[in-house]
Amino acid sequence: MVRWSASVLALAVTGPATAGYLYYEHLNGNIKKESLNIGDSRDRATKTRANAAGQTPLNILLIGSDARNTAENQKLGGAKDIGTAARADVQMLLHVSADRTNMSVVSMPRDTLVSIPRCTDAKTGKVYPATTGTMTNASLERGGPGCTVATWEKLTDIHIDHFMMVDFSGVVSMADAIGGVPVCVDANIYSHTSTGHGSGLKLKKGTTSVKGKQALQWLRTRYGFEDGSDIARTKAQHMYMNSIVRQLRSNATLSNPDKLLGLAETATKALTVDTGLGSVTELYDLSKELKKVPTNRITMTTMPFVYSSDGNRVLPRPTDAAKLWRLVREDVALDGKDKKKTTATTKVTDKAAADDKIAVQVQNGTRSSTESAVTGRAAAVTGLLVGEGLTKAAADTAAPLSEEETLVRYPSADLAGDAQRVAKVLGIPTDQVKKSAAVDGVTLVVGADWRSGTKYTAAEDDTTPASANALNASDTKACMHVDPDYTW
Repeated sequence: MVRWSASVLALAVTGPATAGYLYYEHLNGNIKKESLNIGDSRDRATKTRANAAGQTPLNILLIGSDARNTAENQKLGGAKDIGTAARADVQMLLHVSADRTNMSVVSMPRDTLVSIPRCTDAKTGKVYPATTGTMTNASLERGGPGCTVATWEKLTDIHIDHFMMVDFSGVVSMADAIGGVPVCVDANIYSHTSTGHGSGLKLKKGTTSVKGKQALQWLRTRYGFEDGSDIARTKAQHMYMNSIVRQLRSNATLSNPDKLLGLAETATKALTVDTGLGSVTELYDLSKELKKVPTNRITMTTMPFVYSSDGNRVLPRPTDAAKLWRLVREDVALDGKDKKKTTATTKVTDKAAADDKIAVQVQNGTRSSTESAVTGRAAAVTGLLVGEGLTKAAADTAAPLSEEETLVRYPSADLAGDAQRVAKVLGIPTDQVKKSAAVDGVTLVVGADWRSGTKYTAAEDDTTPASANALNASDTKACMHVDPDYTW
């Protein structure tokens, strides 16, 4: 289900030079490919613009299918019949920052009720009408993974570049090929009920290296972990995913060429990807980008949620989920390490002069790495100040500057009060009022964060909501809590 790291990193460590042309063609033939997005074009998100260095983030949707399309998948999944419609029981959005310094993963519980857009099966031409209040895992049976991608884009407004999907047998084969993945429980666990529910997972307290069917059981367990919900299962999947990243990056046995080739063989057979990732070369190139991110900058989260009125399903938590999607859209690291450090506000004893006595020069700093300056912006904001009674405000007619954030600068302590008064009139936070030797008097620089409008809106708080349950990939002490009713 969540062996994206195994699949791509296996190809990364194997490398193009390991195999000859014919073997490469063989591996390419193993990979199953489908359309990236088969949803209504009106619901698709716009691709993120490049940063100043020409880099763009990568958004990859990871899908774990519960398909029972083979005898092996039927046996592993516990279904009575072969061929039942596949559902997307695991969904994780992997976001790699534009500068490749950090990675964020957001899981959506399979029980989440969402709006699924109109999807058209690329193979059969069958059209599935849009639905509302539908469990998100049903998106996969509406034309394939391209509909799951479309559902995510409609919900989050995040452009998705690729998807990678794996089924039950793929999980088992990848766990075997890697040689096991360490997981931890804080008590003996047996996921089994008298009515036949449960994954069958049986482990002793502490850390165990799971592989094969046992790895699949870990990823599917809900009866026995914490409150027995799909949310607890998502947490266990995050721990597994973090562990597999650490395992692959430190596993010395992968230096064996035969084992590497075996891992590449297994990885390519296990995967279904979009057509843009449909070759070993493309997967290898992607893996090189993923390897740039340090383990301690990988953050796992779950979409903030609330339970539905009947308590059986979940819905995105209105404020927190929207904030999490915004952070991903704006390429803000969920570990908080990229967040700018705010400076403590200096206590000001200087009193401001009367408004009509405060001299303030207004500069146009709206030019950015991607946009030209807004013509006349300094004059427009000067007009706002004059309208508020600061009649000595004057627009600087010099060439526009480039300032990411709107600032009020002042040269000496005797003008600190005046500078803070200017900031207060316009609604600029006090931590954006700074003493600077680069100015001769109170100077307002209208930054790229205020390109239009008559009211300044301070930058939004970029901290990850606590309800997202963030977990860092370098955390080796994470351990699943076992429900006492499932101990032995």
